[in-house]
Amino acid sequence: MMRDSENTVGNLIDKQSVALLGSVDENGFPCTKAMLPPRKREGIGLFWFTTNTSSRRVAQYRLDPNACIYFFDKRFFRGVMLQGTMEVLEDIASKEMIWRDGDTMYYPLGVNDPDYCVLKFTAQTGRYYANFKSEDFNTTT
Repeated sequence: MMRDSENTVGNLIDKQSVALLGSVDENGFPCTKAMLPPRKREGIGLFWFTTNTSSRRVAQYRLDPNACIYFFDKRFFRGVMLQGTMEVLEDIASKEMIWRDGDTMYYPLGVNDPDYCVLKFTAQTGRYYANFKSEDFNTTT
């Protein structure tokens, strides 16, 4: 079991400018998409992302909430995959929680834009890779 996964994984995540999100399509195939890093995280178990309600990924998560997120540091060739579930949140409290100045560039109607939603990822397990070896760990939420 990985020792101090919270700090090791958290530090890696906080330094990345891209997050890879995985979903399952209607035919059961895995799909991966690069996105901006999470707007908010609590430990290594909860993550919040912004996205378009009309996106393919949102439709996939609504049909099958199984998901993963992956963060990697290409300089040191290390990364972490977290597996869990993704929720699509459209309530105003969730949307306001992660709204930032400048988001109207993507969502012109503001925080109430119907094409703006929040993805909340809840991790259950993880796998960390560094120094030519992998370690599995459980997350705590």
